[in-house]
Amino acid sequence: MPRPLLDESRIHPAIRDKIATLHADLVHEVEAAIADNEIVVLGMAQNPHVRRAQRMLESAKLPFKYLEYGSYLNKWRRRNALKMWSGWPTFPMVFVKGVLIGGADDLNRLLHSGELGGKR
Repeated sequence: MPRPLLDESRIHPAIRDKIATLHADLVHEVEAAIADNEIVVLGMAQNPHVRRAQRMLESAKLPFKYLEYGSYLNKWRRRNALKMWSGWPTFPMVFVKGVLIGGADDLNRLLHSGELGGKR
């Protein structure tokens, strides 16, 4: 089932461009990283779940690209653009082979199932 999104016909034409371009630079940066790297972790400083995801990947000897966007105290509006783009509500956001797999708990499940390989 596709996730619900507000239909463009229900957005006033005067603000459509503003919505479409809001922090587009950030989204493009993430898309480029996803295209260039097998595993990408999007995170923020001070978040223990982000650090846990990084440690899991390091322990499994799986190389990854890490992109950090602020902390609990700043850049939340920019991070919100990533949440709106991906539909994922929290950090980290972990992408494997271009696919959003979820956060740290989801990564842990995939590592333990053997789906991601690596050495544990």
